[in-house]
Amino acid sequence: MQGSPVASLVIGIASSPAERRHLARLLGGSDAFLIVSTVDQAREFLGVVEAPAVPAQPTGAALPEVTPSPPPPDLAVDSDRRVLRWRDQEIDLTRLEHDVLLCLVHAPGQVWTYERLHLEVWGNRHLGRGSDMHSVVRRVRAKLARLDAAATIHSVRGVGFRLAPV
Repeated sequence: MQGSPVASLVIGIASSPAERRHLARLLGGSDAFLIVSTVDQAREFLGVVEAPAVPAQPTGAALPEVTPSPPPPDLAVDSDRRVLRWRDQEIDLTRLEHDVLLCLVHAPGQVWTYERLHLEVWGNRHLGRGSDMHSVVRRVRAKLARLDAAATIHSVRGVGFRLAPV
């Protein structure tokens, strides 16, 4: 039995702008694709309502137990303008600063391993000496301090980084 051809829809989930651009390049040959930032946005698009999933724990070294907490309410990352906003102040972010901070803000208190951050922000697993990542984190910390924000980025020695209240 022959029927009409069926078009496919591919839904991609990518939290950072760099990852969304990469997905768009990969999915460019699809009949139709939609790229969203979170699983919740995909569920909303599909009309699916479920209990939120427990965040996946990164693989590798055992991580210290930290209860995720919401970011300070006045701390926001504006991805459209690529700025960090704290209360009534704003400061510009580079692409890398924005992408690193966006990862950390979406899961405050959660430890992001060096490997996972590198994959999300730089798009590869190469860590090298990690000086690229440490340089970006140092600049973001300085910008948070310049705004006198109630959050900073803590290092988890040998594992990664997490956003934490000051």
